[in-house]
Amino acid sequence: MNVYTTYGYVIYTAELLRDVCSLVAAENGSQGWLRYAPVCCDKDCQDGLPSSIVALDNDQTSPVYVAGQELQQGIQRIFNKTLPISSNFDECTTASSIIVSTVEDYNRSTYDIPELDDDGFVLNTTGDTVQLLGQNQRGALYAAFYYLSLLAQGNFSRVAYTSSPHAPIRWVNEWDNMDGSIERGYAGPSIFFANGTVVDDLTRAREYARLLASIRVNGIIVNNVNANVTLLEPRNIEGLRRIADVFRPYGIQIGISLNFASPRDFGGLDTFDPLNPSVVSWWENATDQIYQRVPDLAGYLVKASSEGQPGPLTYNRTLAEGANVFARALQPHGGILMFRAFVYDNNLNESNWTADRANAAVDYFKPLDGKFEENVIVQIKYGPIDFQVREPASPLFANLNRTNVAVELQVTQEYLGQQCHLVYLPPLWKTVLDFDLQVDGKVSLVRDVISGKTFNRPLGGWTAVVNVGTNTTWLGSHLAMSNLYAYGRLAWDPMADSEDILQDWIRLTFGADQRVLDTITEMSMASWPTYENYTGNLGEQTLTDIIYTHYGPNPASQDNNGWGQWTRADRQGIGMDRTVGNGTGYAGQYPADVAQLYEDIDTTPDDLLLWFHHVNYTHRLHSGKSVIQHFYDAHYSGAETAHSFVDKWEALRDKIDQERYDDVLTRLVYQAGHSIVWRDAIANFYHNLSGIQDEMQRVGNHPWRIEAESMTLSGYKPYPVYPFETASNATAIITSSNSTTGTATATLSIPSGSYNLAINYYDLYGGESQWTVYCNDDQIGQWTGDTKLGHIPSIYLDGHSATRVTFRDVDFRPGDLLRIVGEPDGTEPAPLDYVALLPGGVVD
Repeated sequence: MNVYTTYGYVIYTAELLRDVCSLVAAENGSQGWLRYAPVCCDKDCQDGLPSSIVALDNDQTSPVYVAGQELQQGIQRIFNKTLPISSNFDECTTASSIIVSTVEDYNRSTYDIPELDDDGFVLNTTGDTVQLLGQNQRGALYAAFYYLSLLAQGNFSRVAYTSSPHAPIRWVNEWDNMDGSIERGYAGPSIFFANGTVVDDLTRAREYARLLASIRVNGIIVNNVNANVTLLEPRNIEGLRRIADVFRPYGIQIGISLNFASPRDFGGLDTFDPLNPSVVSWWENATDQIYQRVPDLAGYLVKASSEGQPGPLTYNRTLAEGANVFARALQPHGGILMFRAFVYDNNLNESNWTADRANAAVDYFKPLDGKFEENVIVQIKYGPIDFQVREPASPLFANLNRTNVAVELQVTQEYLGQQCHLVYLPPLWKTVLDFDLQVDGKVSLVRDVISGKTFNRPLGGWTAVVNVGTNTTWLGSHLAMSNLYAYGRLAWDPMADSEDILQDWIRLTFGADQRVLDTITEMSMASWPTYENYTGNLGEQTLTDIIYTHYGPNPASQDNNGWGQWTRADRQGIGMDRTVGNGTGYAGQYPADVAQLYEDIDTTPDDLLLWFHHVNYTHRLHSGKSVIQHFYDAHYSGAETAHSFVDKWEALRDKIDQERYDDVLTRLVYQAGHSIVWRDAIANFYHNLSGIQDEMQRVGNHPWRIEAESMTLSGYKPYPVYPFETASNATAIITSSNSTTGTATATLSIPSGSYNLAINYYDLYGGESQWTVYCNDDQIGQWTGDTKLGHIPSIYLDGHSATRVTFRDVDFRPGDLLRIVGEPDGTEPAPLDYVALLPGGVVD
């Protein structure tokens, strides 16, 4: 059987997979892709397994030592075979052993070891011994994890394989706060902080370190970029030492976010001017004290002069002058400063046609190119706005030729469904990583810019906002973990295929059953286009509420604000004119060939049309459809696909353990219902704004619905919902008071048959209302407003709190009395929007 290698991972055909033991035991997701489920292994297979492990370092804080422990644990779980571990060099010549070591410590190799970059490794299984050799200790650990991943997927092929990283920086950013909350975290409280200090029990942090090391992440920022100055208290610096001690054996260096105003707000100075000698001295002393406790600190992350955070602009200093005060303090210790490029004016005037937040990064940073210290890396979000469902690659990547840069991605799905919606992100990331900026007319892929290759820079690489929490699934959703796994894989090798990465993750997480593999692959690869379809498309961005929770639909919030995240929608047209000739000039920030592409409406891709051009709703796309009809069709298509995920998952009922099956099903059912909320909100909003009918006559036409306000009400009253488009017919019902039981009844006039009964309601933060639904006097079902989403959706009736419950296959006859009884709780007044009686196969 032929096996071939790529830059990062072995590719193997299905025939190489051995039978995997069928175990469907309950799992809570805490092991992630490191569960090492048993693989069936016949006698020949067992006989071919190594008989011992030689880890050439017996220091328990060494990644080589940890690699030996991981190998022993993994092989025991996969094959039920316990291998002895030795650190004796003389045993390296013993046949049938696994040797894990640095290249330098292993000097009896029988073959030439290719040149490796830092963190690179060799995996050789072609001889009597398995050799797992790293350029450094971290690389040796990576080799061990890679070898285990092959075994766990049933791949026992013999390979001689080398791999080196795409870039030296492969970090994650956690947005954890000192009080234990997590900004944009959807999986419970922090694993690092509580009550203003570092937690005593760091067991969970150690488990996270294992996960990160297995995907070759080598750095972690442990606190929020909106940093609290109290992190610098002595007790917290001591806590950072304990965190570093946990991560160090896994080859991961910790770093911290700092508040720019710390010299004033924490240090007692009357200024934080970066050019003030007392401020310079203060940061030098503070840095020295931190390195005394954490000598291998990776460095700092600083968000300055952005979104209300203090920074150098307060004193009319440049961003480079602000960054360099930290960089110089770090230089004696070998530390790196990651300086965020997310700087913009949040008080823009929309009436100014040339105003554009997207211009900010280049406007601020291009004039500073070459003025940053050599240990500064400018951290650039992949697009010029803020983690939207589709953006062009940030032009800043093309404009910093003499400055180290890194790309900032977001694993936590802030604008993309917040882990309540399935969205597999690598295909989105690839649109940026694979984009050719054509600097000076030469091939200049973003992935090559961030590695330092394009402009011959010594530093660069990757960061991703992850925000794991105490939820056993780490991210609040089992399927969302594919994004964290894929981030590590792409940061090591951005040329890896998104689907190949996904399928490795599926095999490691759910096993090798072909139906499971095919189904999760199909759902995940369709998920980003699906989410884009029912939220915001044609480059219009995700039409979520940008003022409030960044979750549900609120297209009006995109305009008439100072944030500059605009669509400029009116009765005639929509889209930002970002051309040089007539708009904000943003297109001109790209190199000439790319600028020309986007300047011309005829060559601008449809999926970015509204990002670069303001057009009439009747403008024809390359597809032949009008813009408005594309909106309608895409949103209906997206909701239909989201509903199909439920059926696909249910077909796997007997192939996945009950705990994970139920957890995922709950989220997919929720997503299907919320996709209807999104579909209707966006379609109704633009239908109302444009006055243009849907050619298919779907928008506003819901033959299967009964509006709650049209039912006979007792104890309920109509309630106008804002935004209007987030309620069917702009109206819901709520109980007359928080202590009044409400009843809504309707006499049915439908053909006899079996229906799916869908009820849209609002699940508010602040109460757990209870609803009971009856047909005549027979109870159909009951539910409680306590959706466990991992975040606080809303205290209002709106697109964040709107959701639905469905009772399947209910028999109804003409004249039946449908009755819903709502019991309010707390501040939640048992709100209802509508009832839909759906024949089989009808999505609504």
